[in-house]
Amino acid sequence: MKARALFLLAVLLASGALAQETAAPGVESVSFAETTPLAGNAELSRRLLSPLTVVQMRAALARAGQSLRDQSVTMANEKFLVHVPPQMPAGGYAALIFVPAAKVTALPKGWQSVLDSYGVIFVGAQDSGNNSYDLSRRMPLAVLAAVNALHQYKIDPGRVFVGGMSGGSRVAMRLALGYPDLFAGALLNAGSDPLGKLAVVPPRDLFLRFQEHSRLVYLTGEMDKINLDLDAHSASSMRSLCMFNIERRTMARLGHETADPASLAWGLETLLAPVTVDTQKLAACRADIDKEVTAALDAAEALHKGGRRDEARTKLYESDARFGGLAAPRSEALNAVLGPPT
Repeated sequence: MKARALFLLAVLLASGALAQETAAPGVESVSFAETTPLAGNAELSRRLLSPLTVVQMRAALARAGQSLRDQSVTMANEKFLVHVPPQMPAGGYAALIFVPAAKVTALPKGWQSVLDSYGVIFVGAQDSGNNSYDLSRRMPLAVLAAVNALHQYKIDPGRVFVGGMSGGSRVAMRLALGYPDLFAGALLNAGSDPLGKLAVVPPRDLFLRFQEHSRLVYLTGEMDKINLDLDAHSASSMRSLCMFNIERRTMARLGHETADPASLAWGLETLLAPVTVDTQKLAACRADIDKEVTAALDAAEALHKGGRRDEARTKLYESDARFGGLAAPRSEALNAVLGPPT
């Protein structure tokens, strides 16, 4: 836990230079100017890291006599690839904030006509590939892209989605979890994770909103067996914590590839459809999860009272990894009682 917190601290303190590239025909290479506290390191940490990881990280900062930087991205250095459909729908555009797997200078093949058909603006940071840090670069860039797009174009704020390809898809899933007040769902193209150490359950109020209002759409090629298996584990873990608004499509004759136009069209249509919730099913599931959280923290507390502090800490960290923000603030209070590892 401590080693992970130190690594995350180094990531958040890091910064990198960017190469700027010219967009291909059909899209624009755009500069944005606005920053937002939503993309600040404190808010990213609160939403995207588990509560006890944040505690460990802040403790490491304090020991080093440092504080968390406000923003890890300098907007003046950034370029975003933007495509705006020529015809705006009556209620305003939808938007897909895309996290690529590599540097991007053009829309994926065949996507432009589909985006135009559904009235979806495409926005992606041009230098936000798998070689970039997730927490200090890819994630704040996606948040900044969404906030700037909302201010610059006539977009329905209830139809802003995040998506990605491969490693970018994994980032998109984490952003959908942590920012359900910004993103109404995620298009997960050939990449996902089960809920746990990477895909963290955010603070309770955000996770309840995610359960009720967001949708996840998985698109993976039939020959991409590794990611099909990961999708199955990811979807199962989501359902185990009461997220039922999930759709999956296996893309015929494709491997680890960007979605074909027909699959993209299905994905966008699915995301744009209203989310319906079985309120009784959701309430019963939430009650069961609350019992699980209480039982896990009770067990950690009992171990501590029995003098088995190291075992108590292990149990507590397991609960933090599984339940994240659902276990707070009790998990944080118990962690303070246990003190640092011996």
